[in-house]
Amino acid sequence: MARPIWFVNLVKKYFPSRFSLARLTKLPVVGRAIDYGLFEGDDIIYLPKDDVIQINEPVTQPEDMVLPSQVLEHFIEEATHHWIMNFCICRDASGCQDYPIDLGCLFLGDSVLDINPEFGRLASKKEALAHVRRCRDAGLVHLIGRNKLDTVWLGIGPGHKLLSICNCCPCCCLWKMIPEIDSSIAHKITKMPTVSVAVTESCVGCGLCVEGVCFVDAIRMDDEFAVIGDACRGCGRCLEICPADAIELSFDEDLSVKESIQRLSPLVNLS
Repeated sequence: MARPIWFVNLVKKYFPSRFSLARLTKLPVVGRAIDYGLFEGDDIIYLPKDDVIQINEPVTQPEDMVLPSQVLEHFIEEATHHWIMNFCICRDASGCQDYPIDLGCLFLGDSVLDINPEFGRLASKKEALAHVRRCRDAGLVHLIGRNKLDTVWLGIGPGHKLLSICNCCPCCCLWKMIPEIDSSIAHKITKMPTVSVAVTESCVGCGLCVEGVCFVDAIRMDDEFAVIGDACRGCGRCLEICPADAIELSFDEDLSVKESIQRLSPLVNLS
């Protein structure tokens, strides 16, 4: 049954407590229960921002470029139903001052037909594509995948008929709790296949990249040099903040988009 407004307001009230919930996942019995109830079957991919990638092979024309956002475009074209939320629950709950609260998630699949109509609206493919472009223009980072938590707080289902496209900011994102959550759950939220992020010798040790930029606290300073750890999800936000252009993100244009689509397609039936 679709959730009423009072339920979602309750979720927003307790949203800041998500870090405490995340720490509970490390308790053996409690953790398994939380995993089953909120994260079972999840597979979510961070997509790098289109404007920070470095293509392995040169291309002759911009229109020939394969970009991370083409993963979104593929599933938007595949889906029969599209739903644009009129708010981002994470930014709304956090009172975000830096990014638009009204740029909410895009949900795809038959399950969107059960969402409370007060939370958003059905949209055409054209409108859905325009929505994700507006999110990118606002500096938000896309996540795409099957996310059981969305079926829970929205009160809809089945999960295999809902694909979530989140548009996240670094200050309010749900997945800022990844450093606190048990690895069995954290491993369900990954970087895009073949994506690599590295710090070059141009690093000047300014430390800006460790000051609230990374979603998952994957960057640390080591002897006045930035080091990116295995927790990196490859969003590319650190590239934008680096004044020395000392961070590089690359991906294999022949494999990244193709493998992402192949990985997510069996999880959700969109037609």
